[in-house]
Amino acid sequence: MTSLVYRIAFADMQGMGVDLARKLLDVVGSEERFFAMSERELRDLTRGRSKIYRDDYRRDCLQRAEREAAFVTGHGISATYFTDETYPHRLAEAPDAPAMIYTLGNCNLESAHVISVVGTRHATQYGIRFCDTLIADLAQRLPDLVVVSGLAYGIDIAAHRAALKHGARTVAVLPRGLNRIYPATHRDDAIAIVKHGGMLLTDYTSQDEVHKANFLARNRIVAALSDCTIIVESAGAGGALVTASLAMSYNRDVMAVPGRCGDEYSTGCNKLIATNKAALITGADDLLAAMRWEPAAAPPRQLELFPELNREQQAVVDVIRDRGEIHINALADALQLPIYKLMSVLVELDCQNIIATLPGCRYTLV
Repeated sequence: MTSLVYRIAFADMQGMGVDLARKLLDVVGSEERFFAMSERELRDLTRGRSKIYRDDYRRDCLQRAEREAAFVTGHGISATYFTDETYPHRLAEAPDAPAMIYTLGNCNLESAHVISVVGTRHATQYGIRFCDTLIADLAQRLPDLVVVSGLAYGIDIAAHRAALKHGARTVAVLPRGLNRIYPATHRDDAIAIVKHGGMLLTDYTSQDEVHKANFLARNRIVAALSDCTIIVESAGAGGALVTASLAMSYNRDVMAVPGRCGDEYSTGCNKLIATNKAALITGADDLLAAMRWEPAAAPPRQLELFPELNREQQAVVDVIRDRGEIHINALADALQLPIYKLMSVLVELDCQNIIATLPGCRYTLV
């Protein structure tokens, strides 16, 4: 058997992380010797009674590892072991880091500027717009920016798409093996991520079953890979808050986007800020200042704020600029336009990225 097979088998054992792997290897010497020793020898040497010492369990792990090694080499997947020089240094700092990660694509995980962006699966236009604006600004000012997220619905996919749109590399951490993309509806996004210099990453093999616990376990990698985790939108409980807690436990910076009082998917962010567990972020300047990152020189701003607008579009923009965030009913009254006609103008302005649609039929300028 090859060293790859022994490493895959060793890393795939139940409960095996970097800390346990180091302790076992300090005692037994090598992965190959671990599988060559008898159950009794291992128990006597380690004074342990774990099932990973059982002969039948280790034999099954080796058989699975042989199949996985064939899958990995046959599909151009990189298997990176915790003792490899290419194992991400940030991830290695986490006490519960996986002993092996599987990646597809080429992305510099040692970049000086790596952020994680996560949030609710029920993202609002407010959250999606924030992701796009934040990542657009950061990508312009940090040429080596890497955006990490989980490819899930809502804020996660919004972050990946914003990175692709604005030329930043992005890493999707998956809750299952690389034999299948989850969720399947984001398969095209996953392909685009790899194609444009990003990466798909997981600590699961192609033979692992998908369990609910995988999704929360995946969050430890999302948090550990980056210097700063940004929570864009979150309800009072959910995976994004778990990621925030993990990031804090790894001594990573955590930032949260504030929302209006009473908005369901801003409850978690507002609580993180109120309890001083996360710094408030309103844009790229806040993040750059908090992280003390020196941005590249920004290009001069365009003098023309908006493209050429027709009379009705300009009237809508003028009212919103004067009054700020406004409800559609108030906007219709100010313009003396019927709702059905106003809606078509609002849709056109939204598509041109001139206005943003907020919860509760409210509008603001981008």
